Amino acid sequence: MNFLAHSYLSGTNEEILIGNFIGDYIKGKNYVNYPEMIKKGILMHRDIDTFTDYHAITRRSRMRVIEKYHKYSGIIIDIFYDHFLASQFEKYSNMSLEEYVHFAYIILKRNYKILPISIKYWFPTFLENNWMMAYKTVEGIERVLERMSANTTLPDHASYAVQVLRNDYEDFREDFEEFFPLIIRFLEEKYDIDISGQRYDYAAG
Repeated sequence: MNFLAHSYLSGTNEEILIGNFIGDYIKGKNYVNYPEMIKKGILMHRDIDTFTDYHAITRRSRMRVIEKYHKYSGIIIDIFYDHFLASQFEKYSNMSLEEYVHFAYIILKRNYKILPISIKYWFPTFLENNWMMAYKTVEGIERVLERMSANTTLPDHASYAVQVLRNDYEDFREDFEEFFPLIIRFLEEKYDIDISGQRYDYAAG
């Protein structure tokens, strides 16, 4: 799961969303330095990653890109799955993708001071390039992968990844649609939150 899915899986709680968004950047027990609901979001982020990384469905997805990406194949599948969430977002929310992304950006900007320094470094570019909306199209996925390979240790195989996505599109989509309800159910039961029935009946701002 990448940024869109982590945000969506937070439900409607603002602090949980912040914790889930920053989860990758809070190491070890440093999460204890945050308020209670942000801590919950950080721990939820870790559980999402563990559940995703070790599930048989995502393992099946990873095998389709492992030839080039090896240990990074999970990152590619996280981004692919965000694409399938974005491309059919209204199946999972009473908001359109555009409305939800606007909602999430407002929350993130409102809590900018809480974000770790390492996120603050790239956050303006994240907003400027409308990263969450980019997931909606295959072309947007390619742009995301190109930016990541330019700024991280992710191998520069964006064209290959997109070609695999196009070739096996229906297989990846079926994997996502089988997997996503499972992770929703897991989080709802463990964290006592409502994800699948969430309704955004208020405006952030």
